[in-house]
Amino acid sequence: MKFVNENGEELSGMDKLDKIFYLQEKFDQDVIKNRNLQDITPEQWIQKQTLAMVSELAELIAEVNFKWWKNPKEINYSAVKEELIDILHFFVGMCNRVGMTSDEMFRIYIDKNEENFRRQYGQSEKKGYEFK
Repeated sequence: MKFVNENGEELSGMDKLDKIFYLQEKFDQDVIKNRNLQDITPEQWIQKQTLAMVSELAELIAEVNFKWWKNPKEINYSAVKEELIDILHFFVGMCNRVGMTSDEMFRIYIDKNEENFRRQYGQSEKKGYEFK
């Protein structure tokens, strides 16, 4: 797949996460322009995107047999993957609205992941997570 910016220049030097952030911002700006949403604040955007994400999470849970009172259906993993991507769209859109870059998200994720491991092994100042 070939990625190009608004000037037609190829974005071959971008990594995958950078491309996701770039393409989501490009899409969001197109929606803002074409739906006349210029007056929506970042706070309102995040509220709307959170509600949209909750809706997508409901669609995801419906795909994976959460109703224990019903006979389970075969899981459609293609539909599950599509719902996960819908969730990612809204998540990345919120990251963009608060000025979080893909590099910043990666760094914060790595830090939090390390802290989560420390918590599980009782090596964190935050107690109550460790294995017993």
